[in-house]
Amino acid sequence: MADDWRVRITLNDEAGVRRTAELLREHQVTDDVRRRLGNRIVVSEDRGELFLYAGSENAAREAEHLVRDVLAQHHMDADFTLSRWHPAEEQWEDADAPLPETAEQRDAEHERLIAEETKDSLACGYCLWEVRVDLPTHREAVELAARLRAEGHQVTRRWKFLALGALNEDAVNDLAKVVQRDTPANATIHTEAGVFVNGVAPLFPD
Repeated sequence: MADDWRVRITLNDEAGVRRTAELLREHQVTDDVRRRLGNRIVVSEDRGELFLYAGSENAAREAEHLVRDVLAQHHMDADFTLSRWHPAEEQWEDADAPLPETAEQRDAEHERLIAEETKDSLACGYCLWEVRVDLPTHREAVELAARLRAEGHQVTRRWKFLALGALNEDAVNDLAKVVQRDTPANATIHTEAGVFVNGVAPLFPD
């Protein structure tokens, strides 16, 4: 199974990023470089930084080495950072940071993440996760909101949209299952990291 690796290249300014991206695309980069990078690397730009995404550590390190050579040939300087996507933390971690390998380690990591999400939700005063429901009609939204409130859930309704807050990802998945039981089959339910301030969700789209 492929992993997700990223090389972050920080240059002095946006012009340097654009110039580097051009060098990777245009004739100044040798055919050998393009062939070795191939479709294994995805390149993106973002305000003074260039990102190379790869499916393995070897591919990421090779891409970094090739870009270093290209920049050196054109007398350009940049800072390079290699990182790996942490599936439990859902963020980029240093390449040398160990990932959990056993089921016990993964469970412990997951429990730690859930505890941190709960702590953050309680500390800032709003839920970091929410269930959102898009009902076919206004009447169905009103009826579903009433049923969920009768069951003890805090619900925010705007027109035919509902939102229910949860402290962490596990809680929001459990809440989605509860909502699913009472929701019409033609409704849309999804979970997301949201801002549910003081029990009130942000404004819904009209």
